[in-house]
Amino acid sequence: MKIISYNVNGIRSAISKGLIDFMQSSIADVFCFQETKALQNQVEPFLFETVGYSNDFWFSAEKKGYSGVAIYSKQKPNHVEFGFGNEAYDTEGRIVRADFDNVSVISVYIPSGSSGEDRQAYKMKWLDFFLNYITEIRKTHPNLIVCGDYNICHHAIDIHDPVSNKNSSGFLPEEREWMQKFVESGFTDSFRKLHPEPHQYSWWSYRANARNNNKGWRIDYCMVANAIQERIKESGILQQEKHSDHCPVWVEIN
Repeated sequence: MKIISYNVNGIRSAISKGLIDFMQSSIADVFCFQETKALQNQVEPFLFETVGYSNDFWFSAEKKGYSGVAIYSKQKPNHVEFGFGNEAYDTEGRIVRADFDNVSVISVYIPSGSSGEDRQAYKMKWLDFFLNYITEIRKTHPNLIVCGDYNICHHAIDIHDPVSNKNSSGFLPEEREWMQKFVESGFTDSFRKLHPEPHQYSWWSYRANARNNNKGWRIDYCMVANAIQERIKESGILQQEKHSDHCPVWVEIN
């Protein structure tokens, strides 16, 4: 199974930039999208059906044009779970899970704290809730893959300038500590397991020609539960794809 995770920064915008053609050429079984910024009925389903993705599951934010996640798959899942089942955390449309025969796949969009202190405080509270939620889910769904935009660089190698960004949201010590705690709870970073090399990023600011200069951040992950980490066959970052300020990340498992 090949899974691609992609923060599209507006799925309708990404479609206009060639997203469907990319999906057709990707040979992926599952797509996890984040920041769809749309409602399901605002996107024509036949666009995806024509390239093999006839199963689509959206969880959108209540606020129009904001946040939102989706999963597209070739195979119909056995079950789909929308949101956390917690009203306090479900208004922003940040998680959807699809259960297949031998694996469960989550598309998650973790909040950013870059807009100010209030959102950073919310992000930290959200992260604690999320870790507890995932811990409970793994008791019944141990073969879990959590894909998405985590809005955190785990290590210094994951950001182009760790020194000047040490006080920036997304690279704060408490965020990196949370990411370490998440991994130690029983997950493998599928990209770093196979690719230790530097300068591998998944997001670039639109400012200062950052993408062309590869001054980026690796904040998008396919985290694989340790119960199935030995089944990781390959993983990667598709930096050449430019439908968004992010690029797709992927994992293939046996």
